[in-house]
Amino acid sequence: MTTDPYAAAEKAAEQLRSLTGVDFYDVALVMGSGWAPAADAFGSGGAEVPTSELSGFVPPAVEGHSGSVRSLRSGDRDLLVFLGRTHLYEGHGAQAVAHGVRTAVAAGASTVVLTNAAGSLNPAFGVGSPVLIADHINLTGRSPLQGATFVDLTETYSAKLRGLAKEIDPALAEGVYAAMPGPHFETPAEIRMLRAMGADLVGMSTALEAIAAREAGADVLGLSLVTNVAAGLSGQPLDHEEVLATGRDAATDVGALLASLVERLEPAQGQ
Repeated sequence: MTTDPYAAAEKAAEQLRSLTGVDFYDVALVMGSGWAPAADAFGSGGAEVPTSELSGFVPPAVEGHSGSVRSLRSGDRDLLVFLGRTHLYEGHGAQAVAHGVRTAVAAGASTVVLTNAAGSLNPAFGVGSPVLIADHINLTGRSPLQGATFVDLTETYSAKLRGLAKEIDPALAEGVYAAMPGPHFETPAEIRMLRAMGADLVGMSTALEAIAAREAGADVLGLSLVTNVAAGLSGQPLDHEEVLATGRDAATDVGALLASLVERLEPAQGQ
């Protein structure tokens, strides 16, 4: 990736416009592990572009992340749906993690929806439950921001967007997401620490993307799908295949929720 991450995002956005024929996008959605079927809820048609054809993206290295982006039309809105993301543990750095959302915002997206697979630290959040992210605890030790860039994260995850989601499904719960560096799952002692810190969910993504999206001026919605009970709380070992299977099983319902949310958004003032 080039030294200037913002210039890299602008370049990738121009390439995306050229490949899809869409000049301005309203919403970007990032699908978490095993969530690719959820993208089908936004409709068919449009273009699907391998991220390998876009400047600055690195090849996907995690099962359940396909490494492509769909350009879709939903009503009067143009959507970018990322089928996969780059994780910090892949070793490419925080700028590579943030590149997708920066590209989306550079292409016009004023709303960014970040989804993920998460472990539950809260007994009220069972496996298969979607949970809105109300806030996060960034324990990756990294930031996508450079230099003296001071971004207010008081409302990282939009209260307005969470309210829209609850209008669709009043049963949706909210929780605090703890972002860990991975790739290993957490130890039982680390889970006890996270619970003491106020975390309800734990995973290995989302926080750095949310910070970059807020810096760029986008509104952010975070949605976790509980795919497992966190280490030491169930007596069962953790398995990435379990994470993927749970994501696939819930993908249709989650996709319908997100599609309904997109329909309720006010269209951005495109060019």
